[in-house]
Amino acid sequence: MNIQQLEYIIAVDNFRHFARAAEACCVTQPTLSMMIQKLEDELDVKLFDRTKHPVEPTVIGVQVITQARVSLKYFNQIREVVDQEQHMAKGTFRLGIIPTIASYLVPVVLHRQYAGSGDIELIIKESTTSSLIPQLLNGTLDGAVMASPLNHSGLVEHPVYYEKFYAYVSPLGEAHQEKEIDLDGIDIHDVWLLENEHCLRGQIERLCRRKRKTSGGDCGIKYESGSIDTLINVVDYNPGITIIPEMHAMGLSEEKQENLRPFKNLTAVREVSLVVSKDYVRKTLLNIVTDILRSSVPKSMQDPKLKAFVVDL
Repeated sequence: MNIQQLEYIIAVDNFRHFARAAEACCVTQPTLSMMIQKLEDELDVKLFDRTKHPVEPTVIGVQVITQARVSLKYFNQIREVVDQEQHMAKGTFRLGIIPTIASYLVPVVLHRQYAGSGDIELIIKESTTSSLIPQLLNGTLDGAVMASPLNHSGLVEHPVYYEKFYAYVSPLGEAHQEKEIDLDGIDIHDVWLLENEHCLRGQIERLCRRKRKTSGGDCGIKYESGSIDTLINVVDYNPGITIIPEMHAMGLSEEKQENLRPFKNLTAVREVSLVVSKDYVRKTLLNIVTDILRSSVPKSMQDPKLKAFVVDL
């Protein structure tokens, strides 16, 4: 068994296709297939079901590949330790980001990266928190921009910024006449929310409970969306409100910003952090990426005092 074979089985698992995996590994398909076959013979198990299209790992194959990812992660850290010692400010950083942050942060980050960090290659992948966490742990990703705190023992969080929550109010409802929105005065069945897989939804539900400690019940749901922009459009044409983070509010058109309202007697923020595995060793690269992220948001949103008002996930 060798590192090359582990790289090959991981590639096949990623692409679910031997030819594409071979191309990604810069070898011929026969060479890749032969090396995987040798590994299977050595372990005396079948790692892939080659009768399936696309190819699938077997039950034992899933376990072996999972361990291979962990092993390869620690093997690669040998070079990373050397790079860190030499303060190498270059390399590839595989960055995950959740959808409720990606739409407004990614364009600015890419602009900053191209403008001033040519030695850094950012590979950005958008996914949900539940999907990003295991990728951080197995080394598929170097870091991820997510809402925090996650309170995960295997991860380290580096807060980047804090953003307030705003109500986006339908022009068809009575609340549109108010300068501030009091959650106690809102019919909870008129709050439009994201789907369950989004951590922002959980924060909004906690926000409602924080303000309604004695009113009972949960936030009402009439329609679940995977997109903040969709919820905003729904509210434009239907009575009710949705709750959106500050950075998203800043990107709205002037016309839509007329529908934004702050909350009355309520200070609440979302903490956004760059999260890495506790084993991540390339501190110089991490610091550069953190600086790129922080330079992409207003200084007013980076005040650590705001941490006291963070709404839990």
